[in-house]
Amino acid sequence: MRVMPAPKKKRELDLSEFPPGTITEYTTLVCLACIFDIFTKQLGLAARTAFSEIKRHTPTIKELTNRNAMRPYFDSDEKSPHCPYCGSAKRWLARFDTYCVEGGKPTDAPRRALMKKLPKAGDQFVVIEKKSDSRAVFFEWLDTLGRSLDLEDESWLLDATRMYLERREPKANWDEVFEGLRAVRRSSRLAEGWERDGDRLFLAPNLYSEALLIQYLVSRSHAHGGLTTDGRLTLMDLIRRLRYYGYLDHIGITEHEPGEVFEKLIDHLASSVSTASGSDRPRVSTASGSDRPATKQKAKQSSKLRKEKTIAPEPERITSKPVKLHYIIDRREFLEKVKSVYASYAH
Repeated sequence: MRVMPAPKKKRELDLSEFPPGTITEYTTLVCLACIFDIFTKQLGLAARTAFSEIKRHTPTIKELTNRNAMRPYFDSDEKSPHCPYCGSAKRWLARFDTYCVEGGKPTDAPRRALMKKLPKAGDQFVVIEKKSDSRAVFFEWLDTLGRSLDLEDESWLLDATRMYLERREPKANWDEVFEGLRAVRRSSRLAEGWERDGDRLFLAPNLYSEALLIQYLVSRSHAHGGLTTDGRLTLMDLIRRLRYYGYLDHIGITEHEPGEVFEKLIDHLASSVSTASGSDRPRVSTASGSDRPATKQKAKQSSKLRKEKTIAPEPERITSKPVKLHYIIDRREFLEKVKSVYASYAH
């Protein structure tokens, strides 16, 4: 199954009101020659009856989104594809475009507006809803992200960080933030959020830790670990670094066994970037700033405050959140091609 990140491709549907990273497009082809042969030759139906049955057909979500398409569905990047099963030419083939919208506060309003604009006649569009959770949705997004990046070009580290930030804070103007950007760094000055200084983007330690984790998950391998802006890290390296940055304490992970730590990291990250949780998160503007250490006076004040602080902040609660997925299936080309194929069979 060929998966397309929604913001990268021109399309007939206007999806510009949706925050980046909240829609995934799936495109698959179906061979109508194979389908008509099954109905007319194997089942012995008349062409008219076969036509009536086929035009009512809507593939399942699994058939439309499975990475390995099964007959009569297949994938092809060719301009003039042929069916890999029977060799039929392009005029016998139809395309299904499926748009998966993650339910949640940032997408509910634009999704309802889009639904009102879709034509209602003839089942040109079919909408199927599916219950899921933030963990499953996160892994699907991560898989799509990994396949959209060129891991041979190290600029993917910036791209992955941007896509993560777009998903986490969809209201920010990330086009402006990443324009001409050359590096992402951890800030020793920011307590939360981010800011840009020249051609560098500084992230607060917790935000930077999450960006590292995303990079690791995209590029990890059993042999060499994952490539990050902190270099190539094994899982143990990553956990030690996140502990040093204070991220594990921040989200309340006290376990030391790597497997347990990793599972809790995934659950937290999946929950924190879920659209179901909304997008009202604190952030810092793009005003000029840097990673320069605080002055001696500020450092003394910070030290005094730390000494006076006797109550540790309550760690964040890590839970997997329910998410509703809305699959919008575009059947327009399928209906048009079914008519033309039926005309060939009828004659």
